[in-house]
Order: sequence, then structure tokens, then C-alpha cells
Amino acid sequence: MVKVFMIAGSALAGLGVVGGAFARHSLKNRLSDHALDIFETGIKYQMYHSLALLLVMLLLTIKQNYPFSLLWAGYGFLVGIFIFSGSLYALSLTGIKWLGAITPIGGVAFIVGWGSLVITAWNWK
Repeated sequence: MVKVFMIAGSALAGLGVVGGAFARHSLKNRLSDHALDIFETGIKYQMYHSLALLLVMLLLTIKQNYPFSLLWAGYGFLVGIFIFSGSLYALSLTGIKWLGAITPIGGVAFIVGWGSLVITAWNWK
């Protein structure tokens, strides 16, 4: 899982940079200010949680017998990025309002990731 989290975290962070540049340079004249704000919120959360995914990867390399909660943290961040940020991108680009109803599922995945990281830290030996 170390390699998967490293590749995913690095690739998603890089795509976050590309997406941010795309929003600023190509979408700013095509989307409303509100839609652009929604897109940029997706970018911010993608970047934060890509870095969190890299933190999980580093912790996995430090701890040979890592707790299962550390894997849950990584999965939570990964799922959260795809559902939370992905739904915001789709909402801002298409204007389909019901996509906003999916976003909180990604938020819950982020909370599971951070909660799992807390459990990992609490039990760290």
C-alpha cells in the first residue's frame, strides 16, 4: 500500500496544481464566480488530502507492523478526494445541482481518514 499511496498522493497533488492553473486561466471566463469558487474548493481539498495521503505513506514506511487504522486513513483520504473534490468539479462544470448531494459523502470519507489518523496516533508505540 505504500507504493499505491505514494503514487496516488503525488499524482493527485500534481493534478491539483494542473486543475488550479486550468481554473485560473481557462475557466475564469467560462464559469460564473460561484461555479469557479466551487471548483477551487475541490482543488483546495484535493491538495490538502493529497499531502495527507503522502503523510500516511511516510508513516507506513516508518512502522513495519502498522495498525490497520493507518490504512483506513489512507483509504479515507483517497475516497474523499474522488467523491468530495470530484463531485465539486462535476457540479461546477455541468451545473447539475444534485451532484452537490454527493459531496458530503466525500466529506465523511475525509473525516474517517482524519479520525483513523487520530486512532493511529493514540495507539502509536
